[in-house]
Amino acid sequence: MDINTIVLGCYFLALCMLFGFGVHGLFLIYHYRKTRHIKFVAGPLPENPPMVTIQIPLFNEYNVAERIIRTVCEIEYPRDKFEIQILDDSTDDTQGICLGLVKEYSDKGYIINYHHRDDRTGYKAGALKVGLETALGEFVGIFDADFIPKKDFLLQTIPHFDDPIIGLVQTRWEHLNEEASYLTKAQALALDGHFVLEQQVRSKAGFFMSFNGTAGIWRKACIFDAGNWEGDTLTEDLDLSYRAQLKGWKFRFLNDVTSPAELPSDINSLKTQQFRWTKGAIEVAFKLLPRVLKSKIPLRVKMECFTHLTCNFVFPMIVLVALLNVPIVIIKNEVGGFDNFFTFMSIFVIATGSTFLFYAYAQRDLHADWRKRLLLFPIMLAGSMGLAVNNSQAVLEAILGIKSEFARTPKDGAIGNMQVKVKKNYGQRKVKAVVFVELFLMLYFLFGIVISIFYHEIAALPFQLLFFLGFGTIGWLSLKSSLQRAG
Repeated sequence: MDINTIVLGCYFLALCMLFGFGVHGLFLIYHYRKTRHIKFVAGPLPENPPMVTIQIPLFNEYNVAERIIRTVCEIEYPRDKFEIQILDDSTDDTQGICLGLVKEYSDKGYIINYHHRDDRTGYKAGALKVGLETALGEFVGIFDADFIPKKDFLLQTIPHFDDPIIGLVQTRWEHLNEEASYLTKAQALALDGHFVLEQQVRSKAGFFMSFNGTAGIWRKACIFDAGNWEGDTLTEDLDLSYRAQLKGWKFRFLNDVTSPAELPSDINSLKTQQFRWTKGAIEVAFKLLPRVLKSKIPLRVKMECFTHLTCNFVFPMIVLVALLNVPIVIIKNEVGGFDNFFTFMSIFVIATGSTFLFYAYAQRDLHADWRKRLLLFPIMLAGSMGLAVNNSQAVLEAILGIKSEFARTPKDGAIGNMQVKVKKNYGQRKVKAVVFVELFLMLYFLFGIVISIFYHEIAALPFQLLFFLGFGTIGWLSLKSSLQRAG
């Protein structure tokens, strides 16, 4: 077997995997159309409302700690049935802000408690578990520091627990600073697809869905029955979600009930978030997929679980396809005997079309100007390609069992497109090696564009340009951000 055959074989296998995950979008669209008539209807709040605890996990959140605590305190619910837990692992002045607010609201009659740990054992999962030991609520809501919960959050969610099998109610994220930049707009487009298609379909069609780590509320008995929070993965939310559903608990996603949140406005903050989500999901896959496959759940649910937990393997495949894209152009034009292979390869364009439809359905569900918003699709696609190196490193570390700390996403307190004066700079100052890989790939695809033009391979140019713009933009913004933070 010569080198050309090996290159073509690797390219074909990588495209097959990308094709499979891409076409999975059509599967979700089918179920979205099939189940969109289903409405989760709940009655009014019980005359004797249950006790509820809202947990706010914090770690060095000086810029937004006051905002999240005050907005949680404004949630409408009988005060004697509403406990607030500040779970603060901070090592900076965030502690002082929290203690001052706890005293202020305690004096006003709120049930509000402050928990501080000197170590971060288990990270966020560890903090939630410690808080749960003394939580008064029959139900436990969780809000991360970058959220501004709406006042009617509990009034909209608690009634859905009238069915005793419901273990979790998750609300859809809205975006406080979507209009701030193309970076935030692209993130909003991607997240809308996740919530409207993935979360909604999995909830309505009877598949396993995930708690998104925040803006949701649990039945405390469900958490205990599933084995409580565990800190052995970076996505404790996905881990607990699967263990609970394997126990028979049902989850409900409320697409029409929203919780506004701040999107990362800095590229390195976004990469930190994406790294944690990607690595954690693969860790959960290794931990729980054997249990899922051995369980007695229906085969269709097992297959969807497998796709859900392994979808992040697309990132190494994107990198592989990217690296082989240029040699493929050369082989096609300099080596004979592969004409049928290249003709067959055109089928893989379907995956890109299905991905576009996936996000088109989500935007049409949410926005009147959805056609205008879809103009951002190429930017989002290029960004996803550009993040592939960062996320591939996360996949590789998960496969090798390399453990890393829970690096929370830095927040600045941004709302809308207004510039905010950052009180404390938590951003990344060090330029990571992955940035230089991204910038190298930018130059690599500049060469690829030249080669494609030389050989008149017009069909290859759109993807070459997307790779060039994706790796170049992510790499340059990462370098620029680190240098600015350092300076």
